[in-house]
Amino acid sequence: MRLLIVEDEKRLATSLARGLTAEGFAVDVVHDGLEGLHLAGQGVHDLLVLDIMLPGMNGYRICAALRAAGHGTPILMLTAKDGEYDEAEGLDTGADDYLTKPFSYVVLVARVRALLRRRGGSASPVLTAGPLRMDTAARRVHRDGDEVALTAKEFAVLEQLVLRAGEVVSKADILEHVWDFAYDGDPNIVEVYISTLRRKLGAASIRTVRGAGYRLEAL
Repeated sequence: MRLLIVEDEKRLATSLARGLTAEGFAVDVVHDGLEGLHLAGQGVHDLLVLDIMLPGMNGYRICAALRAAGHGTPILMLTAKDGEYDEAEGLDTGADDYLTKPFSYVVLVARVRALLRRRGGSASPVLTAGPLRMDTAARRVHRDGDEVALTAKEFAVLEQLVLRAGEVVSKADILEHVWDFAYDGDPNIVEVYISTLRRKLGAASIRTVRGAGYRLEAL
């Protein structure tokens, strides 16, 4: 999943980006409200972590502008303010959740995962596809009851396939959700991860649809 962090406290933004990247997310970071609105408006992110007090345009206005334009991307607001009216204003402008600084990183990750599950229409952190069982909270994968050890990136690539099990997922879709804007390497990196997943899950588990992408088979 690809996240966008709009936060002008650079140390905090860097810390959050590193932590969320280690959790398997692709993370883009900007420090200005106007730039944040521009990137969020492109519609390529699965969730927006949005500070309220920002240069250029504050978080309330960004949120309201995105909702007015029809963007339904989940928004988790961050703020140093802690008054109930500030929270109400954030939610009234279209935010989905709210965290007051200082906050627990563990709680932030849990809120992010909950919002992403809600967006995907799943109340459970567990995804299943045939013999595969993915626990997105514990970051564990089992096949026929046996645990399969995956790296964070391998998990993220597999998650994209499981979320759309039986459908063709293009290489561009996987790159868009698993790698961030800073990645400028060979797009064939996706093939490397698909190959590794086939080795770990079984060669027939992921089928290549020539010229279109990959499909997770319900074996």
